[in-house]
Amino acid sequence: MVSTPSDSARSSGGALVVRQSERLDAEADLARSVELLRAVAAGSIAEDRVVRLYAPAPTVAMSRRESRLPGFETAQGVSHVHGFAPVIRPTGGRAVAYDESCVVFDIVAREPAGASIDQARFFREIGDSLVTALRGIGVDARVGDVPGEYCPGEFSINARGRVKLIGTSQRAVRGARLLSGMLPLGDVAQLVDVLAGVNAALDLDWDATTFGSLAAELRGVRRATAEDALVTALAAR
Repeated sequence: MVSTPSDSARSSGGALVVRQSERLDAEADLARSVELLRAVAAGSIAEDRVVRLYAPAPTVAMSRRESRLPGFETAQGVSHVHGFAPVIRPTGGRAVAYDESCVVFDIVAREPAGASIDQARFFREIGDSLVTALRGIGVDARVGDVPGEYCPGEFSINARGRVKLIGTSQRAVRGARLLSGMLPLGDVAQLVDVLAGVNAALDLDWDATTFGSLAAELRGVRRATAEDALVTALAAR
């Protein structure tokens, strides 16, 4: 199911925008991302782009690659101890922790028949949109990785070149592409604690001081303000 009566769905700038109000568990949230990807690829959604935003359950999302590491079972146990559900996400990257204090978003874009897959182009396009969104509300946002960041990638969104604000990851099928990301809005101490334990179990290095949040950059910003900025930028492309 793409949306439910409790969701707010509307067209904006040629995109279908879904603000998910229904609270799902971690597995169901990630499954819905794949449902949207398949629906766009199959043509059962008229719009060429879907933007979905939601407040997630406490989750540690790990990649298929990490699930094959020797410390994966220990990492799952650490997640549970901290009250986070360990799941395997449908996109790539490395472990990330998030909860209801974060905004998680999906962008699903239809790929023209016969088009060559250009992963970097899509990362760059969405990265530029995210920077536009954050700069519009007063954040010194930039595209680029921060040394020691969690889930490192050249198209991460950072603040001031010092802390990571958003990481993105992708999955493609014939006919459509999914890019997912997460923006922490408030205090990240709990997220840092669980991710430190998970990365230690997986024997992955990172610098916990690079885990940024919107609240640390802007005082008093409301969730609705952040979500509206993301939707405006992402739906316009």
